Amino acid sequence: MSKTKPARDVRAEYAISAQQARNVQLAVQGLLSPPRARATRARVLDAIRRMRLLQIDTINVVARSPYLVLFSRLGDYEMRWLDDLLRRGDIFECWAHEASFAPAEDFALHRSDMSHRTHHWAQKGSQRIVGQHRAEMDRIIAHIRENGEVKASHFETARPGEKGWWGWKNEKRWLEALFALGELMISRRENFQRVYDLSERVAARLKKPSVKGDPRHQFIAGGVRALGVTQARWIADYFRMQKKQKDEELQPFLDSGELIRVDVRGWDRPGYAHRDNLALIRRAQQSRLRATYTTLLSPFDPIVWDRDRASVMFDFDYTIECYTPAPKRKFGYFVLPILRRGALVGRLDAKAHRADGVFEVKAIYLEPDVAPNDELIDDIAGAIDACARWHRTPKVIVRKSDPPAMAKRLRARLKVKAVA
Repeated sequence: MSKTKPARDVRAEYAISAQQARNVQLAVQGLLSPPRARATRARVLDAIRRMRLLQIDTINVVARSPYLVLFSRLGDYEMRWLDDLLRRGDIFECWAHEASFAPAEDFALHRSDMSHRTHHWAQKGSQRIVGQHRAEMDRIIAHIRENGEVKASHFETARPGEKGWWGWKNEKRWLEALFALGELMISRRENFQRVYDLSERVAARLKKPSVKGDPRHQFIAGGVRALGVTQARWIADYFRMQKKQKDEELQPFLDSGELIRVDVRGWDRPGYAHRDNLALIRRAQQSRLRATYTTLLSPFDPIVWDRDRASVMFDFDYTIECYTPAPKRKFGYFVLPILRRGALVGRLDAKAHRADGVFEVKAIYLEPDVAPNDELIDDIAGAIDACARWHRTPKVIVRKSDPPAMAKRLRARLKVKAVA
């Protein structure tokens, strides 16, 4: 007589506080404590592997976002190392959360089923363009096959009055559409400008492990692993999957032990963690996972790119305002969240004047419940100074602050650090 397998206990296996959940996420993302070793090219690659995605954005008011995201985790490092990794085939570019760098070993996963990207705006736009301009795009592919990689600047400029995505000339639009559809890839960058080549040529130098199991399953598990502790509704956004997950969809992951259920005090929904992060969950439960790091974050950092998640995880209401018309901005064009010892305590509107070596803090705002005591001022001054020095704009100017008196105190601390 066969024995009936007992039903799996659906209660949470682990219980932690909201702050402990934050600390787990920061530990997984490499933001819990200051860098302990000097940055190297290998550590840049390791940081990308931990995040699984490094979002790309071209805004250059401070450092471009992917470089700034890496600085937040590594401290002072050589920005050229990211370009080196792309050229060497250690990473590749793809459309995922948005346009992103991803580790080479994830190439097969991202390419295994392009159908899960059909809802993405880049895919929709590209499908429309290829339907209208297939012949011209085929000529570009033939040109690249015959003559090698190209940049958009190799083609003639657009005629007056012609506009496409962001005012791009037609050839740029076609190149981007071919990239989004997987027919072209980015072989390298020159001054951050994409260099396009045939996908088979670029992919040939990548490490491409085969996909084990269902790609959707891998994206769900990978998203949970990268988030540390998450609610079901936040998982899809990490890799920009079409359908949000619900708690019942995760039950098979719990049954297999790949995911564990976590009760986060103060959350009104279940939390989940990957089994690879179980040791961090246990350390958090024992109060042995302490957040000690203060740094500036990119607006496109994984910690804050999901507004709902940032609000619940960190009680931080963050909107990226660079795409908001100036009169409607509340805080500024390129506002950097301030991470301090496991909390998002404020935001900083900054601009780097590279030719003058000046890092301008147009404004800095603390969250309403954050007290500007001496320790906090010193931590924030240290984070600003470190970012400015890495960026080779070591002279810092602070224009204004909220609360108003903080600006004077911050200037005084930065003056001390400038002399040191």
